[in-house]
Amino acid sequence: MERYVCIHSHFYQPPRENPWLEGIELQDSAEPYHDWNERVAAECYTPNATARILTADGRIDKIVNNYASISFNFGPTLLSWMEEKAPGTYAAILDADQLSRETFSGHGNAIAQVYNHVIMPLANPRDKRTQVMWGLRDFQDRFGRDPEGMWLAETGLDIDSLEALADNGIKFTILAQHQARGVRKLGQGGKFRNVEGSKIDPTRAYVCKLPSGRTINLFFYDGAISQAVAFEGLLRNGEDFAKRIVGGFSEHRDWPQLMHIATDGETYGHHHRYGEMALAYALEYIQQESLAKLTNYGEYLENHPATHEADIINNTSWSCAHGVERWRSDCGCNSGMHQGWKQNWREPLRNALDSLREDLAVPFESEASLLFKDPWAARDAYINVILDRSSASLAEYFARHANHLLTRDEEIRALQLLEMERHAMLMYTSCGWFFDELSGLETVQVIMYAGRALQLAQVIFRDGFELRFLDKLRQAQSNVIEYGNGADIYERWVKSAEVDLLKVGAHYAISSLFDRYERKSSIFCYDVEIENDKRSASGRAQLALGRACIRSRITLEQADITYGVLHFGDHNISAGVREFRGDQVFQMLEVNAIATFQAADLPGTLRVLDRQFERVNYSLRSLFKDERRKVLKEILRSTMEEVESAYRQIYEHHAPLMDFFGEIGSPLPSVLRLTSEFVLNARMRRGFDVEDPIPVAELRSVLQTANRERVPLGVNSLPFVISRRLTRISASLPADPNTSSLDYLNEVIALVRELPFEVSLSKLQDRCYEYLQSVFPVHAKDGESEWVRRFMELCDRLQLRIPEALPSEAAPIPAA
Repeated sequence: MERYVCIHSHFYQPPRENPWLEGIELQDSAEPYHDWNERVAAECYTPNATARILTADGRIDKIVNNYASISFNFGPTLLSWMEEKAPGTYAAILDADQLSRETFSGHGNAIAQVYNHVIMPLANPRDKRTQVMWGLRDFQDRFGRDPEGMWLAETGLDIDSLEALADNGIKFTILAQHQARGVRKLGQGGKFRNVEGSKIDPTRAYVCKLPSGRTINLFFYDGAISQAVAFEGLLRNGEDFAKRIVGGFSEHRDWPQLMHIATDGETYGHHHRYGEMALAYALEYIQQESLAKLTNYGEYLENHPATHEADIINNTSWSCAHGVERWRSDCGCNSGMHQGWKQNWREPLRNALDSLREDLAVPFESEASLLFKDPWAARDAYINVILDRSSASLAEYFARHANHLLTRDEEIRALQLLEMERHAMLMYTSCGWFFDELSGLETVQVIMYAGRALQLAQVIFRDGFELRFLDKLRQAQSNVIEYGNGADIYERWVKSAEVDLLKVGAHYAISSLFDRYERKSSIFCYDVEIENDKRSASGRAQLALGRACIRSRITLEQADITYGVLHFGDHNISAGVREFRGDQVFQMLEVNAIATFQAADLPGTLRVLDRQFERVNYSLRSLFKDERRKVLKEILRSTMEEVESAYRQIYEHHAPLMDFFGEIGSPLPSVLRLTSEFVLNARMRRGFDVEDPIPVAELRSVLQTANRERVPLGVNSLPFVISRRLTRISASLPADPNTSSLDYLNEVIALVRELPFEVSLSKLQDRCYEYLQSVFPVHAKDGESEWVRRFMELCDRLQLRIPEALPSEAAPIPAA
């Protein structure tokens, strides 16, 4: 009897964008990466596009794209980030789906997901419909085809959610075994055989008959093996992983069996380091040993349609033993990291958001009816604008949905209404309830979405939505006493993050003192165009006066602003921003401020600004987080140069003494050890981060000194800095590197291999593996040339196996 294997991975990250900026700001907890999306991409999404299969002696035998061999879904909000920030990996995912269609009888590995990971049983009917339609449209736009399946967030399930899937042409979804209530054979009628308690056989497809008369297919993944992958260390060995999967087959079944599992995709590499390698090896082992045929759900379903009907249990999920209570009550499910903490904040948080959603729905429908033929149909179609915010896309959208030719102000009002509704859905992203604490990053994020919806509602309706929302949010209590309740958290983190056009103008005005902009530039989702800009400097002090137009690319609203910034030196900055009041007023500001500044009367200049702007209330704190960090770094640059110079002088003066300590094996006094550590790591960092070419000989001398003096290297993210430089080198390599390039690479990698800490060589390995498939066979035809010898040395250092029988045709790995 035929045997099939399908491994499904659900790839998703909580959205982390600042709702006002539509971009992710710096997250220190993800260090050395910029943010958690970037970190998880580096640890999981990219490695799965370039997964290593090793030989017995630990050399890289193959580099494969796991996505081409597994079933998977990516959260649309994550793919949106990846398209911009990790385009190579994004392309590899799309390529894998295309390749899988060629492998699996026209059925792609990718399936869709409800748009922003809401718990569908807890959503109202309108949001259910929109979530499915947005997820469907996002998938079509990215993968260029209709999805056959759709992932329900947390496999959150009820009949209405299945109806929403079936209504939009979705053929199947994937569920946990414990979500099935009963089974019966199709065509026989009668009672369902009870399979509660995860007793349903996972090795076949099932059909669910819906009240509407529609049907949808269901796959119930093997829970025990999935659990072992996620939590029991099964990924420690790829062969064991493969054997555990095929061990689920049974000779007693008389149908084509499908062994399939489902886990978070982040299991493979992020939660379990090198998990992507275990996955790649297991897939290879299953195929080489002919243990089963790899497939995906669409192909299996076409060849082996459901013969049994399943009855599901409403309001269930894969990660809450209490159904869907984890997302609305203190059910007892939590991370387990904080003993004694309660999650009784979950219910009032959801109640506050539910009330806000309903508060906004009626005025939205009323106001949007003045602009759209059908407000809710317009909301459903708004995904087309989200995916493409170009003028042409927007014009097509309004031509299709507006009930008359809209004026510019009406277009802005329409977009504000739609954005209000978008954020009213984003605020239900499931991660807000999943973890332990109301003040956690994920929960604050969903409250931020509510804050953005409230800001737009205030602009449009001038009503007291915020007060009513805070009254309900105040009932949610933090486990951390000093954080108080939900309303306190809202004031502390949400209101402080709120952005308007004037604040964007303040950011521009202050940051322009340190990083001059072009006349037209962009700041996150805002365009800035400079109309007038005057600068004066006196010693360390600077004065900037100007006029600019700030425009949102999201809502199209714009403002002409005037700004004035006085920089006293270091971090002392005072700025004022207001709407432009005409040339005459601006000229008066310019004359008075410049006159006092040039007279070296800085207090007088500040008084002029304070009077003209009514209140100078912006400072370095007003900068968005990334720019604030960048400016502080610039302010500290000269200070750090002085510190480094002082340390270097001390080190050089006492170097012979420190060498003597090393020779006799005596530990350095702490003050000398810290000085040596600072100087040697700084030299190593500068050599890899700044200098070109890398001064290999000098850095090897630094390494030898560190070894002799027993000074630790690798502090302050030095391994990450070196890896980043190697990535830049790999990206700059030509299609066919010359001998001198190979010599340089060999020298650099030889040095890196000597370092007393691990450095990722993955990007260079990927590039050289590509050379193995493409240019190396061409050079090898000419016999053992100098190029071949140098390249083989490089492969040896990068731990790449050179095949004995070289491929006749090139097959480069997907870019990632």
